[in-house]
Amino acid sequence: MYLPPHFIEADPDEADRLIAAFPLATLVAQTTEGLVADPLPLLRDGAGMIGHVARANRLHELVMQGQEVLAVFQGEDGYVSPDWYPSKADTHKAVPTWNYQVVQVTAQIRWDDSDKFKRRAVGLLTRKMEGAAGWKMADAPRDYMDGMLAAIVGFELQIVRIIAKTKLSQNRSDADFAAVRDGLQRQGKAALVARMQAMGRD
Repeated sequence: MYLPPHFIEADPDEADRLIAAFPLATLVAQTTEGLVADPLPLLRDGAGMIGHVARANRLHELVMQGQEVLAVFQGEDGYVSPDWYPSKADTHKAVPTWNYQVVQVTAQIRWDDSDKFKRRAVGLLTRKMEGAAGWKMADAPRDYMDGMLAAIVGFELQIVRIIAKTKLSQNRSDADFAAVRDGLQRQGKAALVARMQAMGRD
């Protein structure tokens, strides 16, 4: 990922927040059949991550045990028009761009097809997404749940490195920054606006 110094997200808490807020990652791997990329929900689990794939998905056959993979967590994004910049009226030196946040996690994958691991993976996912009062695996008939668990393969990711990028016009003047924030607000990009406001600039 192209990562100019002024767009490096150096706060590990912000990277973790993005991972938690946007758990549907794109898992990318090199295989003998070429590159594969699958959208998969991934959750932090201790120092690593946990997930699962459908058994019918050949990913668990194509990606070897211990192989390095890349998980991409894409946060909110928004188009930035050059017309928003007050500075454009003076110089006309402005072009369109895109504001966004993204986290890339390089990790080694470990497949685990045991019933115990898969129950933990699905349980962690449903507890996070459903909350305490939502759906639980115990709500489904036991034989049905057993069949569904048999139809998936679990995996964990042992993290090698995490890099994050926050590109939110922080390289622009205060006036341009504020104008972009207001433009994104008009587009309904509340999450991007909130992050820009958290930067403490006027």
